[in-house]
Amino acid sequence: MKTNRRCRALLAVSLNLMALLFSTTAFITTHWCEGTQRVPKPSCGKEKKTNCLNYGGNETANETNQNVVHYSWETGDDRFLFRYFHTGIWYSCEENINAAGEKCRSFIDLAPASEKGVLWLSVVSEVLYIMLLVVGFSLMCLELFHSSSVIDGLKLNAFAAVFTVLSGLLGMVAHMMYTQVFQVTVSLGPEDWRPHSWDYGWSFCLAWGSFTCCMAASVTTLNSYTKTVIEFRHKRKIFEQGFREEQNFLDQEAIKYFRERSVQSGTAAGQVSMGSAASREPRLSPTAA
Repeated sequence: MKTNRRCRALLAVSLNLMALLFSTTAFITTHWCEGTQRVPKPSCGKEKKTNCLNYGGNETANETNQNVVHYSWETGDDRFLFRYFHTGIWYSCEENINAAGEKCRSFIDLAPASEKGVLWLSVVSEVLYIMLLVVGFSLMCLELFHSSSVIDGLKLNAFAAVFTVLSGLLGMVAHMMYTQVFQVTVSLGPEDWRPHSWDYGWSFCLAWGSFTCCMAASVTTLNSYTKTVIEFRHKRKIFEQGFREEQNFLDQEAIKYFRERSVQSGTAAGQVSMGSAASREPRLSPTAA
């Protein structure tokens, strides 16, 4: 029993550690959602020759004279660039079309005013989710390596299960609130940021993977606690039954013993009384006869 219980505890600790690593990574990265944004192509110039609009004519003259009407034969999506972007809880980064690298801005500033409260609540829930995971992981490690008795281990096991379940519920709520805020921001956010197409990224997958590992750890911990309690109750029941049978056997032996003693005492008393009666009987002398 002790080996199986230790294996279950090791599994719960491993799952909790994975959940903690996944949630922390997802919280600090910016790939919850990713996709493309449609932006107008810039005008071609001396430094930019590709992915731009060439209006023809003298480029220098066109750049200096603002009153010149520019014409381009490109229509539809040919007039736009599709730049890659990715967004996290804290920042939204997009490809820089005028230079190498990316430029980032705060996602909290991009969110509509009506959704800022929900976004901050999501951030607080994510922080509490990670903190409760740390507490649950600490209790599981304490139960695994430093519990002096089975009863103390069961107490730590129960508290670890409670904290892990609470953290999982908070994580689920936080992920759903962030998804809601992002979808509203897609519709009501700034014009220069609104995505043309988007999908969930690997950070989002890590966040829900963390939730899955967290709930698996809580179920494993509860299973270990329940199974240990059931085994103790079963052993206690067997012990009580054995003790009761032994007590009944001893009681029967005692009754039999005292019954035999009482029978022997009664027999001896009868023999003594018969001997006394025989000794008191009158005897005829030969002269009298």
